[in-house]
Amino acid sequence: MPQVGGMGQRRLKEARVAVIGAGGIGSAVIPALAGAGVGTLTIIDSDVVEESNLQRQPIFRERDAGYSKADLALQFVQRLNRFVEARPVQARIDVQNAPELLADHDLVIDGSDNFATRLAVSDVCVALGIPLVSAAAIQFQGQVGLFRAKPCYRCFVGDAFDSDDCDNCAELGVLGALTATVGSFAALLAINRIVGAGGDQIGKLHLFDGEKLEWREIRIPPDPRCKACGSA
Repeated sequence: MPQVGGMGQRRLKEARVAVIGAGGIGSAVIPALAGAGVGTLTIIDSDVVEESNLQRQPIFRERDAGYSKADLALQFVQRLNRFVEARPVQARIDVQNAPELLADHDLVIDGSDNFATRLAVSDVCVALGIPLVSAAAIQFQGQVGLFRAKPCYRCFVGDAFDSDDCDNCAELGVLGALTATVGSFAALLAINRIVGAGGDQIGKLHLFDGEKLEWREIRIPPDPRCKACGSA
């Protein structure tokens, strides 16, 4: 493809991407990035496979129930593309371990299911200067955005969600087709960023309505009072 070319393929091969969460969104992100030839994938997930989640996690099977998602995702990548170096991390990422886990990566894709994790990851990405693709899906609604420095994800959601006390997919439900759509879009956004295609997407939030089958785009302004990236 002319938008990628030899240089773009080389950038993909040299890229180091961290994927947070091997659940619904990760199950679309991981095959797309591995298939595209991203050189190194770090897959961070502390959970095990549950049968009730399989409708939105197609990289796993019924026989995988009870086993580590990160380890099984590694095996999936190895079967798909042996030239990709995949590294599983069986840990929940938080403010303490995020700097070590995310350092030396070129891009982070966050598909986690709670605000505490998302904000911790965003703050560390700001501190380390790493671009962040944030992707979320619940019920019929999805959102994907690319953040780097200013604005950051915290500029979007504020400081009210720095706890684990929030709704998630397990409680409110989500369509497997929606997580696949959002995850694939997040992977495409990441690939565009790596190869230099598609123009500047930083600070743009893409919202998907799964009932109306409509995308819309909004721009997130930097918050000067943001405690992660603001000047206050």
